[in-house]
Amino acid sequence: MKRDHNEDAFLANDEVGLYVVADGMGGHAAGEVASWEAVEAVHGMVRRTKEVVEAYRTSPSEDTVAGLRRLVESAIQAATYMVFGIAEQDPTHKGMGTTITVMLVVHNIAVLGSVGDSRAYLIRGERTWQVTEDHTLVQLQMKAGLITAEQAKASPRGNVITRAVGPRDYVQVDTFVVPVQTGDRYLLCSDGLHGYLEPPEIAPVLKQHPLKESCQKFIDVANQRGGKDNITCVVVEIAA
Repeated sequence: MKRDHNEDAFLANDEVGLYVVADGMGGHAAGEVASWEAVEAVHGMVRRTKEVVEAYRTSPSEDTVAGLRRLVESAIQAATYMVFGIAEQDPTHKGMGTTITVMLVVHNIAVLGSVGDSRAYLIRGERTWQVTEDHTLVQLQMKAGLITAEQAKASPRGNVITRAVGPRDYVQVDTFVVPVQTGDRYLLCSDGLHGYLEPPEIAPVLKQHPLKESCQKFIDVANQRGGKDNITCVVVEIAA
């Protein structure tokens, strides 16, 4: 409702089992460049490294799970190096970056990687869990016991990111492995959505609306509540 251009980017590739949401930042449309380049870099690396995915499919083990975690982390690191390199070559893109949340579904697990404050939620039945953790200043303050969750919501530093893809040539990546069940749903979204949405509100939307309509419903809710940022979401349902 407020921005004149969209700096978010996303990917939903059911064939590969890869889902990505990125929220770019930087002037002169650099945020848009950062987010799309990051998504494309992750997609390309996962597609080129099919043997790691197949290794887990054919022989699930701690080693092949570790291989998938390394793949997701390496794909995000490749995106980081790509975005950093582009900015180094073009002064108008200097300092650009993006958040990113990646989910790779292979057989009976979902492997997630996260940098920044785009989020992934798991919705199982009536319950919702936030899988990823925000890399923000207020999150650090809450973990240190300096502020409460209520104070964090009202903090003027709520959008200060402590990790991003692109400003440097390396970033620390969080990875998670979640066993999947038939009927599980995952919501990947930028802060343009989760900034207006409480976790207990997510499951009812998915229950009341068909999967293809639920993303638009989430976007409508965020816009009705202010819509001051770009809003992107991807909903994934685990089929039998």
